[in-house]
Amino acid sequence: MLHGEPTWSFLFRTMCRPCATPVFRCIVPDYAGFGRSDKPTDLAWYSYERHTALCRDLVEALDLREVTVVGHDWGGPIGLRLACEDPARYGRVVLIDAPVFSGRQILPPAWWTFHDWVRDTPDFPVSELIGMGCARTPERRVLAAYDAPFPDAESKAGVRSFPLHVLPRSPDLPAGKAGWRVLKAMRRDERPMLVLWGENDAMFPAEVGQYVAGALRCEPPVILPGAGHFVPEDSGPEAARQILDWLGAAA
Repeated sequence: MLHGEPTWSFLFRTMCRPCATPVFRCIVPDYAGFGRSDKPTDLAWYSYERHTALCRDLVEALDLREVTVVGHDWGGPIGLRLACEDPARYGRVVLIDAPVFSGRQILPPAWWTFHDWVRDTPDFPVSELIGMGCARTPERRVLAAYDAPFPDAESKAGVRSFPLHVLPRSPDLPAGKAGWRVLKAMRRDERPMLVLWGENDAMFPAEVGQYVAGALRCEPPVILPGAGHFVPEDSGPEAARQILDWLGAAA
C-alpha cells in the first residue's frame, strides 16, 4: 500500500486490519521524507525516480511476488511505474483517487496555485491539508498523528518536494516522460486493475476517476459514497472490503 501527499503509512491503518488475512500480507512503507523514514532536508534530493527506486528496492529485498499494489493519490503513479517496470512481481493494481500524470494532463489553475504554495511554504500545515481533503474532519488525535512525523519546517522537505517531481508541468520533464511511458504500457496491460474513487473528492473529482479508468482501459471506477479525497481515512474499511471482494472475484 503506497501513500500519497502529504500522508504516511498511518493513512492505511483501517485498511490493513481487514486486508491482512491468512491469504494476504500487508506491507505499508513510508517514503523517504515521510512518516518514520529518514528525512533528507535538500529538496533536490527527492525525485519521482528516487521514490520509485526505493520502493523497488524494498520489494526486491523482501522478494515479494504476485503483489497487488495499492496506490492512493501520488502513490498511484509510483505503483503503476513499479508494475510497469517489473511486471513479473506484480499481479494486480488498485488505484484510489490516484490521477495519472504525464505532463499532458489538464488541471485547473487552482491546482497549480496549490502546487506553487506547497513549494513556497516551508512549514505548511500537514494535518490542515488532510482535514480539508476529508469528507468528515478527523478527530484531533488523528490529525495530531498525521503531524507527528513533521515537527518543524526542516522535516517537511520531502512533503514540499513531492508535487514538484510527481506532477510534471511539461511532458518534456523526466517525470512527464516516465509517466507517459508508463501510461502507454499500462493501457495495453492485461493484468486486473481496480479504480476506487471518493464521491466527494474536491481535489480530483469523480470525473477524474472516469478519465483515469478510461486512460488505462479498465472498468469504470467504483465510487465510494460520502468519501472525500482521503478515502482510506473517510472509508477505509469499505475500501478494504471492495478490494477483498475484487481479489476474490479475480482469483
